[in-house]
Amino acid sequence: MTINFVDTFKDRTVLVTGHTGFKGTWLTIWLNMLGAKVIGYSLDPLTNQDLFVLSGIENKITDIRGDIRDQHAIENVFQQYRPEIVFHLAAQPLVKYSYSHPKETYDVNVMGTMNILEAIRKTEETKIGIFITTDKCYENKEWVWGYREIDPVGGYDPYSSSKACCELLVASYRNSYFNEKNFSEHGKIISTVRAGNVIGGGDWAEDRIVPDSVRAIEKGKPISIRSPKSIRPWQHVLEPLSGYLLLTSQILTHGPAFSGAWNFGPGEEGNVSVENLVSLLVDIWGEGTWEINQQADVHEANLLSLDISKAKHQLNWSPKWNIHETIEKTVHWYKSYKNCDIYNLCTNQIVDYCRE
Repeated sequence: MTINFVDTFKDRTVLVTGHTGFKGTWLTIWLNMLGAKVIGYSLDPLTNQDLFVLSGIENKITDIRGDIRDQHAIENVFQQYRPEIVFHLAAQPLVKYSYSHPKETYDVNVMGTMNILEAIRKTEETKIGIFITTDKCYENKEWVWGYREIDPVGGYDPYSSSKACCELLVASYRNSYFNEKNFSEHGKIISTVRAGNVIGGGDWAEDRIVPDSVRAIEKGKPISIRSPKSIRPWQHVLEPLSGYLLLTSQILTHGPAFSGAWNFGPGEEGNVSVENLVSLLVDIWGEGTWEINQQADVHEANLLSLDISKAKHQLNWSPKWNIHETIEKTVHWYKSYKNCDIYNLCTNQIVDYCRE
């Protein structure tokens, strides 16, 4: 698979919600490289160490700070900038946090999504909405095979459940307002995209295994891991982002044929246990130890993987980097960021990804 969008996004007005977050920053950098007119809408970065701050991307885009729950503010952004394309990433993204803040999680994830859907519905110029959810939106039955886009959504914890609600909400709007049969009348297409456990340089969130590991190694402390035997679909952040961009380019070219839900997960070898992931990270880093956290206090599934057949066959998309390459790229970023230009570090990894 060759990633080459040529001039697909050049001079197009693209709104990215959650652009100050980990995935949002990487996507914003990539879109900026592609010549898009990026409008970012998000809360402030959590710390001065966040990738958004370190990369300086705010100086290359239209950077707007606001809450996804503020319907009036969102509608003002749509009215002022009239984005043609929307990537909705703004969310409360942490499972553990959702247990202690369930209402906030649902307010942000579900009603925030509703606000974006309403803005798309009311803005004639907005033609495409790509809604980022999660692999955890599926009703997890601990199957040994990957979940397909047609499998039921569910969600055990508040975070996963809220993302399943988002899937149902988007599907309802698609059926009610943006039905493919009436595309000639409304001209709008909305899709949901479900990625695996995304890792890569610049993630500093709490209670995520890679940033937790990096912090421990930098402090000379053992890495504390929960559920060491749990298997997850690990992938580099550029993998699903390439899928989101490719999907959008196909929608621009072919219209409603690419509406709906899409999985962008790793290959089968990317489905490894937390224990194996951390062991590989320590090995590639060249230092570090790990220990099992006996105080784990939240439910976590033992097995979860995605079936990416639809993206492979209909989009000609497939992951490029295996789990070893994914960890190598991630470790390289964290070992380099203190001594180089962060924006160039990110763009160089994007160029490497597109070249391979």
